[in-house]
Amino acid sequence: MEMITSRNRIELLQIADAVAREKVIERDTVLEAMEEAIQKAARSKYGAENEIRAEIDRTTGEIRLFRCLEVAEEIENEATEISLPDARERNPAAQLGDIIAEPLPPIDFGRIAAQTAKQVIVQKVREAERERQYEEYKGRISEIVNGIVKRVEYGNVTVDLGRAEAVIRRDELLPRETFRQGDRVRAYIYDVRRELRGPQIFLSRTHPKYMAQLFAQEVPEVYDGIIEIPSVARDPGSRAKIAVLSNDSSIDPVGACVGMRGSRVQAVVNELQGEKIDIIQWSPDDATFIVNALAPAEVTKVVLDEETRRIEVVVPDEQLSLAIGRRGQNVRLASQLTNWDIDVLTEAEESERRQEEFRQRSQMFIDWLDVDEIIAQLLVTEGFSSMEEVAFVALEELAGIEGFDEEVAEELIRRAQDHIEKMNAQLDEERRTLGVSDEIADLGAFKPALLVELGKGGVKSLDDLADLASDELREMLPDAGFSEEESNEIIMAARAHWFDDEPEPADADAESGAEKDESAADVTQAAAQDEAATNQGEGA
Repeated sequence: MEMITSRNRIELLQIADAVAREKVIERDTVLEAMEEAIQKAARSKYGAENEIRAEIDRTTGEIRLFRCLEVAEEIENEATEISLPDARERNPAAQLGDIIAEPLPPIDFGRIAAQTAKQVIVQKVREAERERQYEEYKGRISEIVNGIVKRVEYGNVTVDLGRAEAVIRRDELLPRETFRQGDRVRAYIYDVRRELRGPQIFLSRTHPKYMAQLFAQEVPEVYDGIIEIPSVARDPGSRAKIAVLSNDSSIDPVGACVGMRGSRVQAVVNELQGEKIDIIQWSPDDATFIVNALAPAEVTKVVLDEETRRIEVVVPDEQLSLAIGRRGQNVRLASQLTNWDIDVLTEAEESERRQEEFRQRSQMFIDWLDVDEIIAQLLVTEGFSSMEEVAFVALEELAGIEGFDEEVAEELIRRAQDHIEKMNAQLDEERRTLGVSDEIADLGAFKPALLVELGKGGVKSLDDLADLASDELREMLPDAGFSEEESNEIIMAARAHWFDDEPEPADADAESGAEKDESAADVTQAAAQDEAATNQGEGA
């Protein structure tokens, strides 16, 4: 009988070793699951109210059962507590709060108990396997993996990676791409999440970084970090643009990525079902980079707006369709690659627009400054585009324009200032009509036109302004050009009055009272001295 028991113990350890190897988890994790299963079976025999612990000897495989009892002064639950005298009979050194382990005889597993134990072990091993998968693949996000298609359901492809399963959702597959069970597939790990059914590994074949990783596999210089890929823009399955940068001046990044007779880029194109790839030279100068990104179109002129990250590019008339691309694809990909909004104009459109702007500005100066067309056109030609620029320009700068003298310059400045004052007065009246309070105007943060815009937006009191978030203020006043920091300062200034009514500390009140008493005493004393002096004068 002892030999059979010994053999069972050894078999228990062998089973634990086999499961640990198969599931690629720790042996201790399997043995802990077995211990928990034995504990559950023991509770069903001895009573669920008991606190039972099972131990499996890691060397011999021997199973030991204990009932855990806490040493308590007053016993409320006999199943889990023991009095101090009884505890000291078993262990003379026992103290209140100690745990006494009372050995229990081994149990024979019945059919139901064995089935329950098996379920617990399977569940715990599965949880450990899932945790191992999560930890392993969480650290592999942004890697490319190879797998075999296990099944395809509703367009979603489940991929067997060997030690885990992953999924490629329909929208992460290239257009018109189909897979069948057993096909080999290569994809990019872009996310790993814990979910109730276990860790979910999400793969993609359309992710921009998938292309970057494919180039890292095909181009040794990219893998070694000599060539960097700062950005990628893709229209999956159709066309892509990839920006490359070399950290070694002797290596041409575009040539290295193209390869001998296009061998390297062709390998990536084949993997992506024929997706055309434009390899773009990256540049620290935004204008140069954007011009490169619009290739193969040629650009003749660019105008950048740094604040809004918007750029206008001018191309020859015959190059417009090439610059925009089919359904706007070329300019859209260039915009994604550079992170700039790109407006494409032909030379004819740009010339026509400049002429229209010139005409509008000239007409503005004619109407508002009451000058003839020649003077107005001279001002526009010299770069003046608003009344403020004329009103606050240095006199000598304006007088230095050919055909102007100091007298003309002074008169223009005076007329511009008069116009601005008149417009401000009208805007101030409109602001008052809208009900925007003087307190907001007194903050000094808003021009009259902006105060009118606040009124139209329903902001009429300091409390209305104070209740806004900084992004709400900037959305309401897009022309103001406020930064987030400036918006926050304005809102905090509007909230200042909330704290003015707070009561002063008691000590401050006491000191204030003392000061008042002293000042009152001084006044009383001064009044007494004045009265004495008056009486003395009358007596004389």
